[in-house]
Amino acid sequence: MKEFKKGTIKSIAGPLVIAEQMSGCEMYEVVRVGEEKLMGETIKLMGDLAYVQVYEDTTGLKPGEVVVRTGMPLSVELGPGIIGNFYDGIQRPLQEIKNRSGDFIGRGITVPGLNPDKKWDFTPTVEKGAELVEGDIIGSAPESKVIIHKIMLPPGINGKLFEIKKGSFTVNDTIAVVETAGGKAEIKMKQQWPVRIGRPSKEKLSPSVPLLTGQRIYDTFFPVAKGGSAAIPGGFGTGKTVSQHQLAKWANSQVVVYVGCGERGNEMTEVLETFPELDDPTTGEKLMERSTLIANTSNMPVAAREASIYTGVTIAEYYRDMGYDVALMADSTSRWAEALREISGRLEEMPGEEGYPAYLATRLSAFYERAGRTTTLGKEERMGSVTLVGAVSPPGGDLSEPVSQNTLRAVGSFWALDSSLADRRHFPAINWLRSYSLYLDPTHEWYNENATEEFRELRKQALVTLQTEAELQEIVQLIGADALPERERTLLEIARMIREDYLQQHAYHEVDSYCSLEKQLLMLKVISLFNKKALEAIDLGVSIDKITSLPVKDEIARMKYVEGDQFKQKHEELEKTINEQFDSLRE
Repeated sequence: MKEFKKGTIKSIAGPLVIAEQMSGCEMYEVVRVGEEKLMGETIKLMGDLAYVQVYEDTTGLKPGEVVVRTGMPLSVELGPGIIGNFYDGIQRPLQEIKNRSGDFIGRGITVPGLNPDKKWDFTPTVEKGAELVEGDIIGSAPESKVIIHKIMLPPGINGKLFEIKKGSFTVNDTIAVVETAGGKAEIKMKQQWPVRIGRPSKEKLSPSVPLLTGQRIYDTFFPVAKGGSAAIPGGFGTGKTVSQHQLAKWANSQVVVYVGCGERGNEMTEVLETFPELDDPTTGEKLMERSTLIANTSNMPVAAREASIYTGVTIAEYYRDMGYDVALMADSTSRWAEALREISGRLEEMPGEEGYPAYLATRLSAFYERAGRTTTLGKEERMGSVTLVGAVSPPGGDLSEPVSQNTLRAVGSFWALDSSLADRRHFPAINWLRSYSLYLDPTHEWYNENATEEFRELRKQALVTLQTEAELQEIVQLIGADALPERERTLLEIARMIREDYLQQHAYHEVDSYCSLEKQLLMLKVISLFNKKALEAIDLGVSIDKITSLPVKDEIARMKYVEGDQFKQKHEELEKTINEQFDSLRE
């Protein structure tokens, strides 16, 4: 490594260290601070002063101690060994840290992101003499039971393949040599990439394919596209973490990156303990066979929290470049914004709204902009996607605060959690009147081809019913539901069925935890048929009390618990029963 002139610590303010004699230092350059060589990153330069945010506890540092430049930006190691691993915010494996320092993270520990000793079976897919361009896949290595790790030519390297090997190698071994215009480049199984720079791709594609989640409120009403972005804002206890767990488990992505950013230690402990035990319904293996977790709890150094989401999204982009669909869960971006606010205060920057830095909106937008469905680099035509889902934890559930408002401007789907719904034990507690999705039109054609053209119409009918119910609630509170005309009382009953029999979904029920798109469509058809028959009966003079006492209502309430492969038959039985019971009413 190149030797740089060393600086010294001038002053210390929490995680911020001001170092002098740092002429030539670059922005976002990684430095080693003090005798223990604590890891830090330059975030401001002024003359020969460098302002360094330190990713570890600065207790015990003293002015005058040495600050050493590395000449490198904060980067992550990308290669086999990421899947199934647990990292901290700067990609240090937590298990390896535990082996070295016990249950508490010792200061100054330097651990490589990928195990340098483990060997991987590499199988080449190209032959010597092949003309290669950046992003080309030159071979593969089985990374887990379900993920084949594709070894790609790093961005910026083009040329003729001079040599390639087959066998078992570590991530630091040379597996191939490429003759480039500037000489021979040695290719290893790992790449390094700066976390604050998005990985390149050929073309960003339209978000026209939905990310199916198996959750009715999302797939039917407020879908998110593959390569899209979504936010789940909500107060304490409204179900943000459980919602993200459901998305991680059931969404039709191939790789899951879960970033616990500034969450409580006991909550992250639960994630770390439960994720390895979760069965993956898609592959039949454990969910960790296609997942990686980045844990940065609220008691960990604040600067590492700021870096953690960049670490997560860089890993996600790397698997996207292989041609995988990746879902990244960030829980929560509010804690990340609080880290920005704290560092900004230490830098004595002019505060914006509620003390957040003036560039909060820019940073949030830059993060969510790294989502996308792309055509990847390389001669072979392959597509991959990164879908970003960020939880937002506004104080007191106030969605008018800056993080929620700036997130709302940046994302395509906004799933607003409601504490009043959560208090009534309605889960997922998504408020259908405050939520929205910008992906309805881009995914319209996909739904027509893969579901049915009725789906959009049925969705519209259900939403109009729920909106009309909300308008009627003020009248109901004044005069009571019994004073309403029969048609309005029917509408209230249908709205109740949509809320309780369709939108409510039991996350821990063995059947109801996941609902296929086909089942969602058939369930909506059942409710729509009941609505149609009820209105016809009302027009013929049948009272609403007789309609609400029909036995078929109990069967509709229980239909969500019918297995997906049996539901087509159940749907036919329900339609037949509804027709028969309404015919008997009219007679």
